[in-house]
Amino acid sequence: MAFNFGAPSGTSGTSAATAAPAGGFGGFGTTSTTTGSAFSFSAPANTGTTGLFGGTQNKGFGFGTGFGATTGTSTGLGTGLGTGLGFGGFNTQQQQQQQQTTLGGLFNQPTQAPTQSNQLINTASALSAPTLLGDERDAILAKWNQLQAFWGTGKGYFNNNIPPVEFTQENPFCRFKAVGYSCMPNNKDEDGLVVLVFNKKETDIRSQQQQLVESLHKVLGGNQTLSVNVDGIKTLPDDQTEVVIYVVERSPNGTSRRVPTTTLYAHFEQANIKTQLQQLGVTLSMTRTELSPAQIKQLLQNPPAGVDPIIWEQAKVDNPDSEKLIPVPMVGFKELLRRLKAQDQMTKQHQTRLDIISEDISELQKNQTTTMAKIAQYKRKLMDLSHRTLQVLIKQEIQRKSGYAIQADEEQLRVQLDTIQCELNAPTQFKGRLNELMSQIRMQNHFGAVKSEERYYIDADLLREIKQHLKQQQEGLSHLISIIKDDLEDIKLVEHGLNESIHIRGGVFS
Repeated sequence: MAFNFGAPSGTSGTSAATAAPAGGFGGFGTTSTTTGSAFSFSAPANTGTTGLFGGTQNKGFGFGTGFGATTGTSTGLGTGLGTGLGFGGFNTQQQQQQQQTTLGGLFNQPTQAPTQSNQLINTASALSAPTLLGDERDAILAKWNQLQAFWGTGKGYFNNNIPPVEFTQENPFCRFKAVGYSCMPNNKDEDGLVVLVFNKKETDIRSQQQQLVESLHKVLGGNQTLSVNVDGIKTLPDDQTEVVIYVVERSPNGTSRRVPTTTLYAHFEQANIKTQLQQLGVTLSMTRTELSPAQIKQLLQNPPAGVDPIIWEQAKVDNPDSEKLIPVPMVGFKELLRRLKAQDQMTKQHQTRLDIISEDISELQKNQTTTMAKIAQYKRKLMDLSHRTLQVLIKQEIQRKSGYAIQADEEQLRVQLDTIQCELNAPTQFKGRLNELMSQIRMQNHFGAVKSEERYYIDADLLREIKQHLKQQQEGLSHLISIIKDDLEDIKLVEHGLNESIHIRGGVFS
């Protein structure tokens, strides 16, 4: 995997994807810890590469092999495993390799100008002027080599005395390349976040999360001052799960702090620790720390291996958000398929979250409707109670004032009330207007009940069709009436004829 954030710089794609034992977390609690490799915070021995975790390497972030960086063991992103905060074994140990802890440890490329020059010459010879057969077949061989270079696979033979050129997808002539964008992590090294990719489903991880934490604690040496915490669990394509963890160290005086990311990652990268993690189903371990401005600048200035600098510059110009996204090359269909699966997985997670939010909104709407109904009910109840309270106060005041003469303020209040009552009862004032409005409302309701059909409106086309249909019905009825009249006249003629024949017969027999 090229240019993958968090990929260990000291391991290849094959070693990071070694198969773990199948099944569930059968290995939880059964990992064997060898002496001497425990997660100890005691003072390390002076072996030249000191480390609080007993590690011999500090691989730092690790960006795979997509940068074209060397696979050296010293990345130089850490300045020691302890920062002198006084937590047990977190002592300020100056490493013997301090002079190598520079940013170039991650991004420096070996000076292999002669080898690269020969490789370039051999590639050009294989693609343009092979001299393998010495006749016109060399031109066909050149076209075949060009096809292999475009495809990114195969070997290009061009000379009998020189080994063939190995065409890979990283060669500059490979056509199946593109540039995408990935989010840059924004976590600090002090956050201590390390990503472990398990070859297990998310349901299995969540159902046995406690066993996983206990197993990781045993991998760290079983130190009682350390505690493993799970920061997040996320589903990955191909039935894999990403688990983000951090380790908290507690000192005897009650304070605590997180183990730095580089320190924890360096411990996980030890050979014996990595074997134990693989037994738990871990296929990949990565750090999750942000890049410094110098590292981002170094990444953007140097195009990855096999990527055209012009395309790389255009990708930097087209970056939609240079503060959060960084361009990454996509080499080959496998990388494209991996990003497609990751995008589908994220889309499903977003859809699931949207469904949950939609259900929550529906539930909140139901609660809001219920609450509004209760508020209206409580308002009516409050008004009723206010009226009852006012009636009680009136009776109490009447009882309290019984036997006393009317005072001046009461007389003044009575005069004001009489004035208000007169204004309300005046024909042209409020009560008269209210009665007029009430009468108009009753008349409108009466006319609306009598002429309720006027409230409906029929579409013009529909009204035309109804008229046409009624007209046809009327014509049919008229035609039917005319037929009935004709039949009645015929019946009368028949009756008249029958009567005449009866009279004639009666006269003959008489």
